[in-house]
Amino acid sequence: MRVIITGGTGLIGRALAADLAFELYEVIVLTRHPERATRLPKGVRAEGWDGRTAAGWGRLADGADAIINLAGESIASGWWTAARKRRILESRVNAGRAVVEAVNGATRKPGLVIQASAVGYYGPHGDEEVTEALPAGNDFLADVCREWEASTAEVQAMGVRRAVLRTGIVLSRTGGPLPVMRLPFQFFVGGPLGGGKQWFPWIHIADEIGAIRFAMKKTEAQGVFNVCSPNPLTNAAFSRTLAKVMRRPSFMPAPAFAVRLMLGELSTLLLDGQREIPQRLQQLGFRFRFSEAEAALRDLLG
Repeated sequence: MRVIITGGTGLIGRALAADLAFELYEVIVLTRHPERATRLPKGVRAEGWDGRTAAGWGRLADGADAIINLAGESIASGWWTAARKRRILESRVNAGRAVVEAVNGATRKPGLVIQASAVGYYGPHGDEEVTEALPAGNDFLADVCREWEASTAEVQAMGVRRAVLRTGIVLSRTGGPLPVMRLPFQFFVGGPLGGGKQWFPWIHIADEIGAIRFAMKKTEAQGVFNVCSPNPLTNAAFSRTLAKVMRRPSFMPAPAFAVRLMLGELSTLLLDGQREIPQRLQQLGFRFRFSEAEAALRDLLG
């Protein structure tokens, strides 16, 4: 069984590739620099692509079981200058168009396209529960997510099942925000960000991979899915839980103005949140391994 992963060298892509390869899938990771992809999981191979077209790799889509499109420039490193915003958007839209081109050229269409997206699709919603039924927001991240999702919509007209995964904040010991978040707690200066009332829609990396695998196997899984724990916490509550697991205090908040001063518009990732609920995943019967933050953090931090 062949699975193609764009963005396969990122946090989610690496974990997914390793999981699939362990079960003897033929896993192909697309990367702009295959010569640098020397630390891929055993059984995973890299193929070059330009991030914009199906040139050089499109043949692999013929008869593939799934294409999982995770590609896109990181939104969490560096200020959101006008040029960087353009790269963030274009990298996602171009990758999606390349997937459509590959599917269109395949004689035997892939069985499934999984399209990555994010909780930022909805924009800030305060304390309101955010389900898949809500429309897109009107800020930069919402615009990016809306166009990212739309970039592969054409494959449905070609008879290919498509699932869109709006992922929350992925917790992992090897990357993502958790290693950064735990640092001040290690030095006894941890606490909530801003007022702490903003919601924190988290998910353990194991459940993120589990949800992708669930979408692959469940033929009814098509359309949009929120991918997050069914028990989101406010930032303050998550900080207290992290402090408890690390046996540290949580008393020193980072003022919102200071976060905005340091990060500019990027601060919205930390100061605005969504009370995201994985309604459709649960309706289809997905079972979370880590539905509570304390259990997730104890697993990741030991």
